[in-house]
Amino acid sequence: MTDSKLYLNVPYAQKDAAKALGARWDAAAKKWYVPAGKDLAAFAQWTSAELGDSPAKPAKSSPPKSSSGNATVTLPTIADFVPYDGDEPPWNP
Repeated sequence: MTDSKLYLNVPYAQKDAAKALGARWDAAAKKWYVPAGKDLAAFAQWTSAELGDSPAKPAKSSPPKSSSGNATVTLPTIADFVPYDGDEPPWNP
């Protein structure tokens, strides 16, 4: 039995099975959880030691780094492109 909410890692395809066993949806955390007083054995397939009793936070991903540590961005070029300087309208009068 659990004394507080235990968040679960339930794939979308298995949400109905978890709900049928008594799991509840936490809309703020966007996670399924086992309410206090429920037997945890039925939810063993969706528990993991890293989830604990708090909502899992999404992992922060960082952009891949090049070997030099500096990313190079190449923008497409248009041969007829003229940047607008604000003095004249960009179309022909």
